[in-house]
Amino acid sequence: MAGMAALQGAMASLSVSAPGAASTSSFWGNRLATYSAPQPGIRFMVKTCPIEMRLKRWERKKCKPNSLPVLHKMHVRIGDTVQVIAGREKGKVGEVTRLFKHNSTVIVKDLNLKSKHKKGTGDEPGEIVMIEGPIHSSNVMLYSKEKSVASRVGHKFLEDGTKVRYLIKTGEVIDSVEKWVKVFKEGDSE
Repeated sequence: MAGMAALQGAMASLSVSAPGAASTSSFWGNRLATYSAPQPGIRFMVKTCPIEMRLKRWERKKCKPNSLPVLHKMHVRIGDTVQVIAGREKGKVGEVTRLFKHNSTVIVKDLNLKSKHKKGTGDEPGEIVMIEGPIHSSNVMLYSKEKSVASRVGHKFLEDGTKVRYLIKTGEVIDSVEKWVKVFKEGDSE
């Protein structure tokens, strides 16, 4: 009986009440959330985001308030010709095939090859396949095939008001309608 009274006294000392509200308590002393009606004139908006990003467990990224990862702006896009400026593949030129904006990495066609061991199934034997590994976007630079030179990227507006990217060293415009039509057709065929 005395033990029960001591337990009730301990529980009463753990309870926390919100000032000016009904008494709320929990066993661990944390205040429970109470619902209060919104003040007049304040409107609550709930926005749903269509982006769904699946991150691996070990990829701890800075997240926005809606728990989606922060997507970084990148100076390269799919279909750009780039030159690797750092790492094992330094000096090699290739085309960007995929972008990962949550960790600022790119996949360049036929560069940074890694061996992947595939497990065999019932009728197929196991094999070792070479796949392209990601390269950080800071280790690639846009490349001009005509002048054979790597350059930083700049932005400018054309006469018709469209914003395009161009190579600073050569002045060559990277973005064009014909290029994007070609990239999207190749993307649909895969």
